[in-house]
Order: sequence, then C-alpha cells, then structure tokens
Amino acid sequence: MFPTPIEKQSRAAQLTYQSLLPIALLMWLAPLLAVALFSIKPDADFTNANYWGLPSSFEGLTNYGKVFFESDMPRYLLNSVLITVPTVIGAVALSTMTGFALGVYKFRANLWIFFMFVAGNFVPFQILMVPVRDLTLELGLYNTKTGLVLFHIAFQTGFCTLFMRNFIRALPFELIEAARVEGVSEWRIFWYVVLPLMKPALAALAVLIFTFIWNDYFWAVVLTQGSESQPVTAGITSFNAQYRAAYHLMSAGSIVAALPPVAMFFLMQKHFIAGLTLGAVK
Repeated sequence: MFPTPIEKQSRAAQLTYQSLLPIALLMWLAPLLAVALFSIKPDADFTNANYWGLPSSFEGLTNYGKVFFESDMPRYLLNSVLITVPTVIGAVALSTMTGFALGVYKFRANLWIFFMFVAGNFVPFQILMVPVRDLTLELGLYNTKTGLVLFHIAFQTGFCTLFMRNFIRALPFELIEAARVEGVSEWRIFWYVVLPLMKPALAALAVLIFTFIWNDYFWAVVLTQGSESQPVTAGITSFNAQYRAAYHLMSAGSIVAALPPVAMFFLMQKHFIAGLTLGAVK
C-alpha cells in the first residue's frame, strides 16, 4: 500500500536515488537561480544575449535601488499587504465558524451544504473571469482593493471550510459535551473550547492562504489595473516598456515579491507543520 522506504531497498536503488536527487533538485531550482542571476546583471547583458553567462558587471545594488526608489514597487507591495492580510483574516474567520457548524451540529442538510463548499473548489476559475469582472463593474468594485479582497474571501472560503470542518471533526467531542453539560453557551464553547485547540490548523491555513493570495496573478490582472490597486504580482509587469522588457528589473522585483511569503513560512514553520501533521499518528 505504501512505498518501501529507500533505506530498505537494494543498494542499486539507493545509489540511483542518491544520484538522481541532486539532479532533480537542480532542475527544480534552475528557474529560481536564473531569476536571482538576472537580478544582478546590467541591462547590456540582455542586449548582448548574455543570458546564462556570468554578469559583465555586478549591478545588484543599482537594480534593486531602481526597483525600490525609481518605480511604484513600494506601492504595489503595500497593495499586496492590504489585499492579502484582510483576505486571510476574512477567509479563516468565516471558514472557522462554518467548519464548526458543519463539524459539530447534525442537521438534515449538513452534508449537502458541505458538498456545496467542496464543489466550488472543482470549478475552473478561468470560466469565472467574465461573470466576475462584469459583477465587479456593476457593483462599482472593479479596480479596487476591496473588490479583490471580497472575491478572494468568497473563492477561498470553500477550501478553508473543507480544511476546518475535517479538523474540527477530529477533535474530541467529549470536551464539547462536557461544556454543554456545564451550561456553557454554544458561542463560548466555540471561543473558549474549540478555537484554542485549532491553533495549529489556523496557523497552517493562514500560511497556505497567504501564499495563495500573495502569489495570485490571474485575478490581479483581471480585476485591477494601475498602481492604485494592483498587487505586486501584477505590478512587476510595469517594468515592460512598449518595445522591450527590463528583465533585470523584473527579476529584481520578482525576488522582492517572493520574500514576504518565504518569510511568512519560516516564521510559522513550526505551527504550519504541526497543523498539517496533527492527527496523522494516533
């Protein structure tokens, strides 16, 4: 049912694994290393087709200085923060309460409502592009951070509810029954009994949703335009001129844009892993 651990396989299989693993790792890291290399190259290297060679001169400070001080990148980063943080808070808060209702209470439509949340995750988001854009235009939310936040909350709540409902159902129901016997209200049970037990799940879900929303490019382009409301993923394209692209500045901007989710993961790594593995071993 489960693959045999590499330590228990033949010596030939172990050598093959040990030789192929570094190759696979380098192939996976190659695009990231290329972007990091491009970010310290001068513009002349791209004109002279020096794509993969060593930089003719190291212009890292110049490129990153232009990204921060001669472009709208700080504005795009602020927009991403103002979009991502409210989305994470809203999606996690709504899914926690919905997961509690679907995981604790038993009523006739429970399973059907849960299936509705799950079914939304199987809808290809590309087919929603036109109706969602038209809806934001009708409601006056097009090209606003509020519109993007509301859409992301609505779209991410389905996955978050699936995550939270399954996590809550794995909690010991005896604690909830004991609190009810003591006469504790349902809201206080949720706040003082269930919510403290969900801290690992909340941390894991917050990291996942933060990464999803921060790295979103499709909806950022569809629903926003300009530095007033576009997040950093879409704002990087502002380095493209009419006839040529400033690849060195785009690469530097990409590195800057990737730092917040990486920092978020390492800061929450302990809680993130605990939330994903909780309940895996009895």
